[in-house]
Amino acid sequence: MTELSKTFDPAAIEARWYQHWESTGAFRPSRPDATPYTIVMPPPNVTGSLHIGHALDNTLQDILIRHARLQGKDALWVAGTDHAGIATQMVVERQMNARGEKRTDYSRDDFIAKVWEWKAESGGQITGQLRRLGASCDWANERFTMDEGFSKAVLKVFVELYKQGLLYRDKRLVNWDPGLKTAISDLEVETKEVNGKFWHFRYPLADGSGHIAVATTRPETMLADMAVAVNPEDERYKALIGTMVKLPITGRLIPIVADEHADPELGSGAVKITPGHDFNDFEVGKRAGFKPADMLNMLDADANVIQTADGLIPAEFLGMERFQARKLVVEQIDALGLLDKIEDRVIQTPYGDRSGVVIEPWLTDQWYVDAATLAKPAIEAVRSGAIKIVPKTWEKTYFNWMENIQPWCVSRQLWWGHQIPAWYDEDGKVYVADDEADAQAQAGAGVKLTRDTDVLDTWFSSALWPFGTLGWPENEAMVQRHYPNDVLISGFDILFFWDARMVMQGLHFMKEVPWKTLYLHGLVRAADGSKMSKSKGNTVDPLGLIDKYGADALRFTLTAMESQGRDIKLDEKRVEGYRNFATKLWNATRFCMSNGIGASQTLEAPKAELAVNRWIIGEVMETLAKLDKALVDLRYDEAANSIYHFVWNNFCDWYLELIKPPFIDGEKGETDPESKIVAGWVLDQILVMLHPFMPFITEELWHALADPANPRPHDLIHARWPAPQATVDAAAQAEIDWLIRLVSEVRTAKNELGIAPGAKLNAFVRDASSQTIARLASQQSTIARLARLENVAMTQAPEGGAIQLVVDEATFVLPLAGVIDLDAERARINKAIESLSKEMAGLSGRLNNPAFVEKAKPEAVEKARADHDEKASEVERLEAALKRLG
Repeated sequence: MTELSKTFDPAAIEARWYQHWESTGAFRPSRPDATPYTIVMPPPNVTGSLHIGHALDNTLQDILIRHARLQGKDALWVAGTDHAGIATQMVVERQMNARGEKRTDYSRDDFIAKVWEWKAESGGQITGQLRRLGASCDWANERFTMDEGFSKAVLKVFVELYKQGLLYRDKRLVNWDPGLKTAISDLEVETKEVNGKFWHFRYPLADGSGHIAVATTRPETMLADMAVAVNPEDERYKALIGTMVKLPITGRLIPIVADEHADPELGSGAVKITPGHDFNDFEVGKRAGFKPADMLNMLDADANVIQTADGLIPAEFLGMERFQARKLVVEQIDALGLLDKIEDRVIQTPYGDRSGVVIEPWLTDQWYVDAATLAKPAIEAVRSGAIKIVPKTWEKTYFNWMENIQPWCVSRQLWWGHQIPAWYDEDGKVYVADDEADAQAQAGAGVKLTRDTDVLDTWFSSALWPFGTLGWPENEAMVQRHYPNDVLISGFDILFFWDARMVMQGLHFMKEVPWKTLYLHGLVRAADGSKMSKSKGNTVDPLGLIDKYGADALRFTLTAMESQGRDIKLDEKRVEGYRNFATKLWNATRFCMSNGIGASQTLEAPKAELAVNRWIIGEVMETLAKLDKALVDLRYDEAANSIYHFVWNNFCDWYLELIKPPFIDGEKGETDPESKIVAGWVLDQILVMLHPFMPFITEELWHALADPANPRPHDLIHARWPAPQATVDAAAQAEIDWLIRLVSEVRTAKNELGIAPGAKLNAFVRDASSQTIARLASQQSTIARLARLENVAMTQAPEGGAIQLVVDEATFVLPLAGVIDLDAERARINKAIESLSKEMAGLSGRLNNPAFVEKAKPEAVEKARADHDEKASEVERLEAALKRLG
């Protein structure tokens, strides 16, 4: 056996083992005759760095993939990164700006070449960080959403959807980012509460008979108003429906239309409608009969005012920035005597999450996917059980979104990304094709074509990830073997933006679901439950935690706290606690090695005669069953807790204590041969069962236990999942459980009464069954050693103060005369109970005071409750101790 250092140092082993695994191809699928097991990694942005959410997501995946390998499956974990169109273009443009350059100083091709240079030098930092976490991906076949093979798949899907009438060009409203000058997805919009205004205007009726009042938070948009909407049931306005309003400033005549969007209870009950600059107004405008092509647009890509199609915006507004235009509109309305009032109001305002600029709903020509058609089989896949969503509670949300899905805007106004394979002739007719030659063939010789400058939304390309990464459409063998994938681990926040779209694209092109199970985990929050953010300064750096406590400790923490989609309140103390768990296993292994316990030679459980060994084999069996069930059910917390309690309590705290010399062979002072063999086997089972959760320490100990002259035939990563081929020995289990309860009761009682752990006491037993008497006889030396009970007699106990313990049917009386001052001990306990009761009463008073509960900070209320519960538990413990004294 290799000698272990006295101190467990994660840093000393992690880099060494990861380099070994990767260099020996340990992560490659290499079992062509075995059952395949496939997971695809949600591709992190190529610009990204490891955050705590990535650490959780990838730890959960790694557990499943390592477990599958140990089960003998042909495990493939596809790794890769997303080209992150907006984020990557921003990074490269910032570098250019620092050098006094702009993107437009270069041709499109030259700029893209610079992005590829950046990727080669700096991109993909996160993949190195995932290695530090222990992610056992197939890095030899790492994919990138812009690599040649994947790009072919993206273009093929676009062309096929277009040919099938499921992808088209349309004029609709989009989230327009004036800072980035591109449409962005809802996911990239961050809504913030902003202190703003609510302006109340009067719009004159065209016949001069009066006016109608409207209110708005965006006065500048009135320059493109096309209607005023009122509720058809609103008696105040029924007579006005169909009449015209003459807009102030522009003089445009617009109709008053009936639409249920207008809420009679909100404001005046009349709503100005600007269909070219508001998502709700766009729908109202369509219902009123306005075609998108006829809707007025008053802003350019920089969000500066431009002339509308009817030419009615006054010249002084043209070229003006939107918020300057807002001020001028208000001034002119006021000057016309049409400003009723201004209210202060907190407004939900959309911002671009990357640019920090207020998002503008903007009417543009974009490419759209008919998501409603693609969603139908995707809905059925979940309803039928072809896809299992875990936790099941997310199904309702999935159905609600999918059944009300809107057309999916897939074009972006960027240079970096998959350029849309569409060409236009001089009349604007579009030709969609795999390449320019095909487009030219469609248009005819001599027709001048210009390619669409837009690129595809990155969610469009990543929706093909489950099959595009496998080499589709060319590598049919790889696709057939690994599609559908087995499971997808994902954050719930991208259920619609990525997960649902993979279902739609997978079913449409592969005719099968992309994966059989979708597991949605929660968010990792700060210890107080608040959402982590840089502005709050409460973010947690997973690499910092790895540096401090080791990757194994961080992985185990995240696993033990992952409870089917519930958010995790990450407290660094938990990470420290699981680092202590790793240290305990390290020290237990050192103890075993120092007592001649080494690697096991068998997969099945060794034969055992001693009750303690038959008990621990049974405990392995039960732990394995719990672990197997938890992993099948994706109950990560239960899996982690099962192995944790077995290792810490059953193996380290009890089994090793029970077989310590001179338990069996007192004369030689050595553990008996049977226990050495069983202990070595149990330790091997622990390392295999724990490996998916804590891969580094387990691999190190796996090899350390082996005889250098007879090294392990394979690394732990390629070991076999436990197969004990034994049964639980109920009699041995009952006997050792009884022994542990007896020893624990004695130790607890001593601790409560302040008696030194090593103090030896006598015990008198009454009402003992024949079974208990037999156990006392067979476990006599163990009881004497662990419980420090010098004599155990079946006679009447002497009069006087004593500890009384009940274990099953028997009562154990432990006289205390000469051991402690009983009167003084009773007085001490009663005084402590009295003091704690007063403190509890004070806390109860605060907690029963509504003013405190409602007005105090939540953390203060929570602390008061925790303090009260802690003191109540202590009182209960002291009262039990007092009762034991008799």
